[in-house]
Amino acid sequence: MGSELIIIPIIFGTIFGVFYLYFSTRNKERMALIEKGADASIFVRGKKEYTAPIWKVLILNLALLLMGIGAGIVLGGILAKNQIMYDGIAMPGSIFLMAGTGLLIGFFLTKKMDKE
Repeated sequence: MGSELIIIPIIFGTIFGVFYLYFSTRNKERMALIEKGADASIFVRGKKEYTAPIWKVLILNLALLLMGIGAGIVLGGILAKNQIMYDGIAMPGSIFLMAGTGLLIGFFLTKKMDKE
């Protein structure tokens, strides 16, 4: 009964701790670099001129994900219809396999788009 009252503060405390460590460590690293005479412009992330627009990357990955899910449904249906695998295993397995393959292809195409 009281366990949910303990778990929620632990979750929020953990999230706070991760962010606190991240920002305090980043601040200490930056202060050390400034003390050694490093230029402050290294802290500003410049926008790369040759990167692909984010909307193109999102549309490409979404299209490949949906095509992968569709191909997974077709493949799962074929596997289940021909009794190669059970229906409960063929459908989710092939859907996740093909969706992951679509996202992997999207990753490589996005990488290729950034180089161009």
